[in-house]
Order: sequence, then C-alpha cells, then structure tokens
Amino acid sequence: MNWYLQSGKESDVVTSTKIRFDRNLQGFKFNLKTKIDIEKLKNKIKENVYSIGYGLKYLELKDMDDITKMSLVEKNLISPEYVLNKNETGAILINDEENICIVINDEEHLKIQVFSAGFELENTLNYAIELDQKIEDVLGYATNKKYGYLTSSPANCGTGLKASVIVHLPALEKTKNIDNVFYTINNFGINVLGEYGQDKINNQNIYQITNKITLGITEQEIIENIKVVANKLIEQERKARKYLAKDTIDLEDTIYRSYGILINCRKITLDEIQKVISNVKMGVDLGILKELNDSKIQKLILYTKPANMQKYLGEQYGTLERDIKRAELIKQIINEK
Repeated sequence: MNWYLQSGKESDVVTSTKIRFDRNLQGFKFNLKTKIDIEKLKNKIKENVYSIGYGLKYLELKDMDDITKMSLVEKNLISPEYVLNKNETGAILINDEENICIVINDEEHLKIQVFSAGFELENTLNYAIELDQKIEDVLGYATNKKYGYLTSSPANCGTGLKASVIVHLPALEKTKNIDNVFYTINNFGINVLGEYGQDKINNQNIYQITNKITLGITEQEIIENIKVVANKLIEQERKARKYLAKDTIDLEDTIYRSYGILINCRKITLDEIQKVISNVKMGVDLGILKELNDSKIQKLILYTKPANMQKYLGEQYGTLERDIKRAELIKQIINEK
C-alpha cells in the first residue's frame, strides 16, 4: 500500500512526513535555461538510473497526460508551479511505492524527496540520507568546504535539507487558538504553510510545518526543531479536542452532520468535501465515529480530489459530472468490506 493510503505514528494529528534535499550536480551550471543544457543534465541522470537503484523509474512530464500530472500534484509529489513552468523540460525519478520522488531541473538540478505516513522524522531522514549518498556516489554533487551543498538560492545552501510534517488541526481552528499557536511557532524559525506550500488558509485545517534555515545548522538540529514544534502542536491539538469533547452533543452533532453529508449527498464539490472530511477524520480519531476507519478516511481524502478520482475511476469528467461521481465514489468507499 502506498504511503499516502497508510496511517502512521501520531497520525491523528501528523498525517505525513517529508524529507527533501536540494542538490546540484558537478560540471553543470545552476538554474539551467537552455534546452541543450537541460537535455545534457537529464541524459546524465537517465543513464545512471539503474546504478542509483531503489526501483526508480525515469519519467518526463511531456509524456504524461494532464490528469496524471495533476494526480502527482494532489499527492504532493510535485508542485503545481513545476507542472506549469517545466511542462516541456521537467522529469522525475519515482518508485512504485511513490515514497521516493526526485524532481529534476526545478530550482535545483535535483529535489530529492522521501515521504512517510505519520510522524517519522528520524526514520525518513535516515532513509533519505542513504539515498542521497548513493546518488552522490553515482552522479557527484557541487559542494564547498565552507558552504556545504551549493544551491542556486543561498537560502538553501549548507545541508540543503527541508524537513516538513503535514498536520491536521481542526480543534485548534474551532477553538480559535490556531493563530496564537502559529505566532509562537514563528519564533522557532519554522514556516507554517498550506498543504501544498501555499498560503496557510485552507478548508481542510491541514498545514505544512517546515524549517526556514538550512545553512549553519546540522541536519539533526533541523529535525529536532521540527520535532519540538510538531510535538507541541500534537499536545495543543489534543488539548483542544478534549475541550471540545466536554460539550459532547455539540461535537457529535458536528461530526455526524458531516458524516450524514457523506452518506446522503448526490453531488458534492471539492471545497465542501474537504470541510466535511476534516470533521469526519476528527470523529474517527476521537473514537466518536465508529462507522469509518483510518484506511477509508485516507482513501476518501485522496480519491475525492479531482485528478486522483478520475485516475481511480478510469474516466475523465466535466466539473458537474465530477461532483456527481465524487458523491458516488464516497458511498462506494464507505461501503467497502
């Protein structure tokens, strides 16, 4: 089962972990612009895929249909900006489990990404370091004794490490404590973003917590900073859920109304389903809603997104038809044995 359909450690609050290394190869200019230079870079990587191993496959964006590309965006494997700006020149290395996705020729030559379900910073980092060292052995990186791994953006030099966790914070949102919590987090040198790196306002109460600084700090220090902040968020979110649970009828009403929409709707938009699933997930995590389990929640989260829904059903649909099919698919997932 792919990582994004799994539940992991502390997954009532931390839904996933991502470790990213920004790297550039020796012998190539940074921030490549010309088609000849980009093709040379891609060819070098393509020629060495099997030497790197890890079951990686080389895929070019121009060979993918639009729904496949957007399905990767919805899984947070590539960014919408990358699809838009590198549609003709972009490429990725990806394995079947999709817990490794290496983006080629974005801001840097390589954006090495490793993903895990739940709160798994240390294990994911160790796996990413192992992969990173193998790629360095095969391809060779641009490095400097003083500045570490070199990147086109000085902000990403040093370790070149971006560690992030995706967190689900519905109770902090409902108790209106979320802004105070985020204000405190900013003092730790941590960014709070939306799930896909956009502005943090969203319908799902889902946020990305990531480090700002990569230079002058070790990989372990970066991980420890994220860990401290994530643990504080887990603690505060669980406290807020306990507070909401004191008014049992109100909380159960919110959760079961949302569940009622899922099982009774005949059509439903993406915006509405995101709000509804946030409440339903909290209900399952608190043990209030017995009708669903973690596995079904993960499927509902992924397969109600437009591109992944169409990939799952094997058909393309217009906007209204998608809303109808989404409602049908929700019932299908809920009723699975």
